[in-house]
Amino acid sequence: MNRQVISRHAIAVTLAALIAPLAIPVSAAGQAHVPVRIKDVASMQGAHPVPLVGYGLVIGLNKTGDRKQTIFSAQSLANVLQRFGMDVPASEMKIENIAAVLVTAELSPFARSGARIDVTASSIGDARSLQGGTLLVTPLRGPDGTVHALAQGALSLGGFGGGDGGNSVQVNHLTVGRVPAGALVQIGQQVALGDTPHLLLSLREPDFTTARRLAEAVTAELGEDVARAVDPATVSIAVPEAYRGAISDLMARLEPVMLVTDATARIVINERTGTVVVGGGVRLSAAAVAHGSLSVRIATSYDVSQPAPFSQGETVVVPQTDVEVREQDGRLMALESGVTLDAVVRGLNALGATPRDIIAILQALKAAGALQAEIVII
Repeated sequence: MNRQVISRHAIAVTLAALIAPLAIPVSAAGQAHVPVRIKDVASMQGAHPVPLVGYGLVIGLNKTGDRKQTIFSAQSLANVLQRFGMDVPASEMKIENIAAVLVTAELSPFARSGARIDVTASSIGDARSLQGGTLLVTPLRGPDGTVHALAQGALSLGGFGGGDGGNSVQVNHLTVGRVPAGALVQIGQQVALGDTPHLLLSLREPDFTTARRLAEAVTAELGEDVARAVDPATVSIAVPEAYRGAISDLMARLEPVMLVTDATARIVINERTGTVVVGGGVRLSAAAVAHGSLSVRIATSYDVSQPAPFSQGETVVVPQTDVEVREQDGRLMALESGVTLDAVVRGLNALGATPRDIIAILQALKAAGALQAEIVII
């Protein structure tokens, strides 16, 4: 007998006994106090990294590289061999041991010539694995086309694979690899600190409250009113006379300064994996929720129809299907105003609610106007 069961779990729970033991200490605004350093939330404006990209070849693969239909891999190898004085037509090559890749990296604003940076190589053909491969010298260019670095080295995949066809095993992703410190910087960025009268700090997560607190923290550290929030993302600092021409010393003093950040109440939902991440400042207004359950069970059995003796009939298998629909009663649960959503979610998890049940409840609460938070679906 084959059975197919399709069900939605019933979620009906009294939360009065769950909320008290699960509540976490928060401020009056509902946001937990977590001091962080200035260097973790802001950076100096004008000093930003530059993305680099290049096209290269990975060699030394064990017949797991690009196949013949990947034309650009063969052409790239022919071009490389031609530089060494060997003229081999691309159409005559068998390229199972090489793979075409795009190499990406990020150039720090203060990286100078001779520094080394990490690079990532990603297959762009039909290679099955880059395991054991070595990246040939690859120029890495910035948005303006300038070659800023040269990458080369053995790939590290963080996984492995073996076998072929149905008798194979694979751990992690095998078509992307990294070369730690694999690129040598040729031309660094020219970021001049100089003798500037004003210094601008940019917040990585723009927020009016955090910008004001950052300005207050800088003022308290320097002992004079030199900082102000220009907008949610920018804080302007008038450089004191003692630090004119010594911006590095000023930043070294300010980076370890602690402040309490603020953020928008937010819930992040990934429906593909059933992941729910709830921010600490999420609060609920008074509401009532009922999440029922509909269960459909389909049971299929197979009976045999046997013909009478000497009737020259055929034995026939006759399926018998039994469909049962059952809906459980769902009680209405009351949510008190001011309850933290973190306590509600943990209470539902303790009672065996699935992440998809919780996602449905959160979206319904948001639609009803009882959930004071932004829902982000990724």
